[in-house]
Amino acid sequence: MADPARARKLADRIKEIVAKRLDRGLRDPRLGFVTITDVQVTGDLQHATVFYTVYGSEQEREDSAAALKAATGMLRSEVGKNITARLTPTLEFQLDAIPENAAHIEDLLREARERDTEVAGLAAGASYAGDEDPYVKPRTDEDDEDEEDEAEAEDEAGR
Repeated sequence: MADPARARKLADRIKEIVAKRLDRGLRDPRLGFVTITDVQVTGDLQHATVFYTVYGSEQEREDSAAALKAATGMLRSEVGKNITARLTPTLEFQLDAIPENAAHIEDLLREARERDTEVAGLAAGASYAGDEDPYVKPRTDEDDEDEEDEAEAEDEAGR
């Protein structure tokens, strides 16, 4: 097994090579606006998974996936020419779910803001169910004197 630092360097190099080749263009009209987001290489450096995103509709994503699958051999050859490894890793293209995840997080944040606004509106018109300050406060000397006066008044009334 190769050390993780070497695998990471190889993954970064593969990402660069594939991105440059896609930037120069393939002769496939199905290929849309593709961005390479990440590459992961297995520990034995035999297989590389290339993650990508496509800007556009679902149909453009499908067309770009087909174009990348068709160009895998050519892209692997390009990688083999530009790396110094003994064996050229196989390439597998995987659609990255970053845009969908980001949209889902945005939806959740918007829903949380709406709920916070609703709760703030309810809290603005709310009143206390009991005393305004339900916590017992420490006694002061004045409170003790008041209680003594009340106790004396009760004793005198009770006599």
